Amino acid sequence: MKDMLHRGFIFSVLMGVFFLTCSQTTQEFEETVMIPTEEAPLSATYYKDEMRAFVIEISRYAKEKNPEFSIIPQNGIELVTLDGAEEGVLAVDYLNAIDGHGQESLWYGDPRDNSETGNSRTRYLLSYLEKSQAEGNAILVTDYCRTTNKITTSINNAKEKGFTHFVATERELNVIPTEAYDIPNENANDIVKLTDAKNHLFFLNYSAYPSKTALLGALQATNYDVLIIDVFFATEQQFTVEDITALKTKANGGKRKVIAYMSIGEAEDYRFYWDNNWDFEPPVWLSEENPDWPGNFKVKYWEQDWQNTIIYNQNSYLNLILSSQFDGVYLDIIDAFEFFED
Repeated sequence: MKDMLHRGFIFSVLMGVFFLTCSQTTQEFEETVMIPTEEAPLSATYYKDEMRAFVIEISRYAKEKNPEFSIIPQNGIELVTLDGAEEGVLAVDYLNAIDGHGQESLWYGDPRDNSETGNSRTRYLLSYLEKSQAEGNAILVTDYCRTTNKITTSINNAKEKGFTHFVATERELNVIPTEAYDIPNENANDIVKLTDAKNHLFFLNYSAYPSKTALLGALQATNYDVLIIDVFFATEQQFTVEDITALKTKANGGKRKVIAYMSIGEAEDYRFYWDNNWDFEPPVWLSEENPDWPGNFKVKYWEQDWQNTIIYNQNSYLNLILSSQFDGVYLDIIDAFEFFED
């Protein structure tokens, strides 16, 4: 019995050293993330802490390779405070690790496209977004509406707040809407920092374009200050360094930022990393399918194998983005912590 207890003690010590060593591979942040045990169960902020740590590590890894690389989480704005409360203590390390916040449906699009987002919801989101803006981060708003007066109101609201703005006339993000309305604050300035931008295009669905050449031509013909696009034209057709370099110049000659979209809170079965065997033997980090977006699956984003897929593997998602010389990354499904909290 004493030998068994001794071996148990040694195992506990070794596991403690293992977890300590692992924790030293990421930046420290204000509130230490503790791995839950029977004696120390999940904290109320565990899933928020883990997402914050994930984003901070993406930032650390990318900025070591390119200090000018921009990190822009979309939604999940509650992460700007440590406990997620409107009046909570600021998550300073998180705010310092990022360069902007993307926010969907701030004024239009929640709960339906072309519908006004409720005033209480808008005020709630603004209370967090303005905290991030005050810390020097750019705010990129994407509203979903198509009626002329609503588009105008949305644009004017963003101008008043000093936010970078885009109105998507289609939820699928499959339209460059220059025919529906003029680009807000169109200019020929060089966009050196993300905060220099006055507008952006969020464009992910290329089904209307028969070839990568046709798509690149359409994007080059615009004067958006920031392009947020997918890393791939098609599943196996990644944008090259030459493609991205060409997109970094607006039609009017000014320089712009080209940002890559990457989902880190869901796995997508059409991505390069997907293994068809997962349909029968899913990895431990793969969770439920999103009923609103078939083919998208919630992930346990704190699991090391998923983080390796996103960050550390030689052909990780982030390394693919860096190799194509994008100016930054737009991180989606940051609000995945809500799914696990529920």
